[in-house]
Amino acid sequence: MSVLATIAVLALLITVHELGHFLAARLQGIYANRFSIGFGPVLLKYQGKQTEYALRAFPLGGFVGFPDDDPDSPIAPDDPNLLRNRPLGDRAIVISAGVIANLIFAYAVLVTQFGVIGIPDGFNAQPGVLIPQVQEQSPAAVAGLVPGDVILQADNQVFDGGDRGVKALVATISQAPEQRIRLQVQRGSRQVELVVVPKRTSDNQGLIGVQLAPNGTLIYRRPQSLVEVLTLAANQFQEMLVRIVQGFQMLVTNFQEMASQVASPVKIVEWGANIAEADSGNLFFFAAFVSINLAVVNILPLPALDGGQLVFLLIEGLRGRPLPTQVQEGVMQTGFLLLVGLGLFLIVRDTAQLPILQQLFQQ
Repeated sequence: MSVLATIAVLALLITVHELGHFLAARLQGIYANRFSIGFGPVLLKYQGKQTEYALRAFPLGGFVGFPDDDPDSPIAPDDPNLLRNRPLGDRAIVISAGVIANLIFAYAVLVTQFGVIGIPDGFNAQPGVLIPQVQEQSPAAVAGLVPGDVILQADNQVFDGGDRGVKALVATISQAPEQRIRLQVQRGSRQVELVVVPKRTSDNQGLIGVQLAPNGTLIYRRPQSLVEVLTLAANQFQEMLVRIVQGFQMLVTNFQEMASQVASPVKIVEWGANIAEADSGNLFFFAAFVSINLAVVNILPLPALDGGQLVFLLIEGLRGRPLPTQVQEGVMQTGFLLLVGLGLFLIVRDTAQLPILQQLFQQ
């Protein structure tokens, strides 16, 4: 159920993004003849007065279609309501509306989180340290740690619940580069023993490649006022946005070390399922975080993304005329193929590293 809930969240975020493009066009009177959620074969289809609405087999994607380049369209090529015939400002609104929709939706989700679920007010700590995420090919992954594990002991050192346990485990790992550490791990209803060997960093510290979190559950309280909800949501939104932007900056400046952390939809679903299984209320934070990620990714100035199309508009504004159609199509098609290729590679990599498949291979 947690996997299905996560897929539903991702499909909703994609719908929000595409709905932003669609509404920005229709509210300006611009023709939009297709609104599709997903790719691949059509499962459900409805032909409206101006637009075909479709649900396709693979829900992790979507698109809004315009009749501008449809040779069978009955609309005259010089019709002012075709997207390509609109001023730069109108087209920029349509292109950027998906990003804006994802940002607005993320904030609305955080408002709902604090208003409905409540405001965090304490922590019910349990023994051990939780592992929400394990990096691929890291010492932790080699040792057999998987997301959702709880480390109870390391070399017979018992970890209390809360932040104190996390700090103690970090200290233990940092002080033991290239040394064997015996772990006692709670995995569901059973305990397992593993051995991890931290790699040595440039500053001679140990690192195993995991995300650590206190083990336990949050305690919530009712908000005191709407102002408190809106303020906390705004602060959380700003913190998430800053962290995500900084993450992309680190990816650009330190690509070799950060590239392994780039995730496919398969890995995102796995993370979301682990989060939902630990606390279903955290799906709100997951949805907000992924929605902001989707906005930031799409605004990057890369071909086939919204940011790439905005770059074409900027060039058109500076030149006084658009780039030749053949040039734009060539750049967009090349970028699309590269993105699809990267996506397929990440999906295959992350699927092969799912814990259930790893267990089958080991058998």
